[in-house]
Amino acid sequence: MTHPEPQAAHREIESLDEFDRAVSHGSLAGFRVQSVDLTRRTSVLFATDTGQAVFLGCPMEPAAAAKVRADGALVFPPVPDLPFDPYRNRLYTAGDLFAGLDDGYAATPDALAYDWFQRTKADGDIFASMLRSIHDDAISDALDELLTGARVVGVMGGHAMGRGTEAYAGAARLGRALTRAGFTVATGGGPGAMEAANLGAYAAPHSEEMLADALQLLAKAPSFMPSVTDWAQAAFEVRGRWPRGGDSVGIPTWFYGHEPPNAFAGHIAKYFANATREDGLLARCDAGVVFLPGAAGTVQEIFDNTTPNYYGSRGEPTPMVLVDRTHWTDHLPTWPLLRSLARGRSMESRIALVDSVEEAPQALLRLGAGV
Repeated sequence: MTHPEPQAAHREIESLDEFDRAVSHGSLAGFRVQSVDLTRRTSVLFATDTGQAVFLGCPMEPAAAAKVRADGALVFPPVPDLPFDPYRNRLYTAGDLFAGLDDGYAATPDALAYDWFQRTKADGDIFASMLRSIHDDAISDALDELLTGARVVGVMGGHAMGRGTEAYAGAARLGRALTRAGFTVATGGGPGAMEAANLGAYAAPHSEEMLADALQLLAKAPSFMPSVTDWAQAAFEVRGRWPRGGDSVGIPTWFYGHEPPNAFAGHIAKYFANATREDGLLARCDAGVVFLPGAAGTVQEIFDNTTPNYYGSRGEPTPMVLVDRTHWTDHLPTWPLLRSLARGRSMESRIALVDSVEEAPQALLRLGAGV
């Protein structure tokens, strides 16, 4: 018996509520049920047609699993003894990754996932590499679902930018200004400039005094070295004092395991594969990217973003704003090369070099980010 394919908008089931709504129509044929605990839905599974359905990491009773397999469904069972869910159906939160922080960062899911990655990334085990790939694909799917219809501006910059510095405060003001202008701020999700921009987005609904006070509080733990625990706890203290902050996205990676994710991004898309993370972050910044002073990683991001703008492989070029004229012309002369590459091409009108973070939001609008 063949089953009609469901509408694309209803294909994925990612919660019990969605599951219950779907089975109320009498069939799960063709649906993809992703990381939903079905151990209390055994009788429903027995009463429902599950032919051509796919169950990804859904706990269920053995009898129910046997029944849906007999229907012709594919069942990918949960993988035991992993510090992460490879079939995850939503992005991480800071609370997810830093759970158990009171016992020290080493006990958190974030640190445990990195430890697992370190143990498995070089052993040639195709099962481990497959689990990493499935996880990263699930994260990309969740990220696309989150950002549908959003105007995303990326803020790139170095991890070494310390709390308590004027540069950090400036990056925070930038994140706040972009969020208040209606953009969704996306960063690499780590410390330094990335954390500062996510902090600014978090501060957007609050008073001007809140950001100043938060910056002062964070300065007591200026870096994630030597103690990630102290660094992260200072961020959670800010969140506890000023709850209900503005939303933003962080896209970090376990590839750089020494860089923990920051706690101010409302949604965290953490990847194992850095190449997937880097390209995915820039590709989703459809309203432009602001590049704060950084070193090799930020230079790489500038030209990773330049290449599709140069060739038009993602359509119309997106705005690129480089902040700090001295840094990008003298210290790391990236701007002259970028300007030379852009000359005579459609991206030429979409690049700008500004002196300060205060100029960046207006530059983005001028280059077309608000259209």
